Amino acid sequence: MRITLYDSARVLLLRLALAAGLGLLLDGCNKIGPDFHRPEIKLTDTWLDAPKKAAKASDFRNWWKLFNDPVLDRLIEKAYRQNLDVQKAAIRIYQARAQLGIAKGYLFPQKQNVGMDTFYERISEYSPYYQGSDFHTFTYFQTGFDAMWELDIWGRFRRGIDAAGAELAASTLQYDDMVVTLTAEVAAAYVQIRTFNQRLALAKGNADLQERSFRVAESQFRNGLSTELDMQQAKALHQATLAEIANLEVGLRQSKNALSVLLGMQPSHLEKELGPDSDIPAARSEIAMGIPTDILRRRPDVRAQEYKAASQCAQIGIAESELLPRLSLVGTVGFNSGSIDGLDVANAISPSGLAGKFGPTVIWPIFQYGRLTNNVRVQDAKFQELLTDYRSTVLRALREVEDAIIAFKKAEERVASLSDGVRASQRAAELALRQYQNGLEDYTRVLNSELFLVQQQDRLTASRGDVARSVIAMYKALGGGWEIREGRELLPPGVKKEMRERTDWSDLLEEPVGKGID
Repeated sequence: MRITLYDSARVLLLRLALAAGLGLLLDGCNKIGPDFHRPEIKLTDTWLDAPKKAAKASDFRNWWKLFNDPVLDRLIEKAYRQNLDVQKAAIRIYQARAQLGIAKGYLFPQKQNVGMDTFYERISEYSPYYQGSDFHTFTYFQTGFDAMWELDIWGRFRRGIDAAGAELAASTLQYDDMVVTLTAEVAAAYVQIRTFNQRLALAKGNADLQERSFRVAESQFRNGLSTELDMQQAKALHQATLAEIANLEVGLRQSKNALSVLLGMQPSHLEKELGPDSDIPAARSEIAMGIPTDILRRRPDVRAQEYKAASQCAQIGIAESELLPRLSLVGTVGFNSGSIDGLDVANAISPSGLAGKFGPTVIWPIFQYGRLTNNVRVQDAKFQELLTDYRSTVLRALREVEDAIIAFKKAEERVASLSDGVRASQRAAELALRQYQNGLEDYTRVLNSELFLVQQQDRLTASRGDVARSVIAMYKALGGGWEIREGRELLPPGVKKEMRERTDWSDLLEEPVGKGID
């Protein structure tokens, strides 16, 4: 029975298929190394100074709407679409997706080459292989397919997939954490700007009042009804207020510059976004708090730290697999032909020219002098360090919430007290000036009352800003705001288009955010 070219190829392919089946069977073995389990942390059921009134948990999604400020809503929306740091975090997600694809690729034959060699060779007459003038030149041709498949019998490559998958989840959560930070920083910057606006308005109003007082003191001095001391004190107070106005204007401009960076725009374009000056945003006192345990699942940075630890846990298994033998299947199939009479294409691809080989190879690093063992210890120590980082992140999150709660509570109390104090100071300043004009009091009483009024008004305005900022800090600490990205593109269409034109991204740019996170 004559064996044809196709019969020979079929036999080789059948053997390779059997070897592949063996590889899949061996791949089903257990993965070496520890499996990751979320660290258990026992938390209390309540916050130390939780508000008596609580809003709905759904308020976490768009918490800034509690301020009922359309300008703030518009700024946060624009910042999410344009902020460059958020775009960088999104690009890192695509990088992690590609890295996961690389890790998955190791489950398949790691070497797959199609090659061809053809050359003409002349043997030197002084070579030990020289066999006479008729045999010292020949032509050689070779083509074929080579494959090498290291079987994942210990789960080394599957642990790599576990690590890459956890890194992808961590990068997605780091993106969410960036969004949480962005929404809070935009809101805080906006509140800061409105607070500066109010403080400037009050300072300018007080400057006008002090200028009138100065004119009164100047008139009294010229008419011989008071000393020059009264006039100079009035002038000094007025100039001090003008100097404070200059400081406030610097703070206002710098706050606007900071907001423009968050919005991804030039400072000169911000005024149109802000519109006319308005009051400091005020949120209702009902705050969606939840319980401390919610922090473990709601805050993206806590969850990201958990996945970082999971990724490192997989690295322990990868390191342990280096201590064990590696089994690979190696195969080659192709055509070889050589002749002293030149290349004959028909002979080169004839059934007689078919050649091939396949078989297993085993590599076992038995003399590793502690190098691989110590690498396992290194990976385990890194894992333990990340577990400690996870617990530290949880504690830091709890502290941030408690700090924001007490700041909010005391800022509200401070506003209530200062509001009464400002009303009393305004009345005292009016009485002191009237009594001075009537000659019943010296100017020291007027000076002290006006100075105290300025201080109280500025403290009240700053405290109102503190109330708003403490609400913002509370929702940031509780991990609210990242939900704004749900159902939306990670990157602007222009950036995606640029990446597609430069590189074939297949469908990686279209996968939904959060895929792979349990």
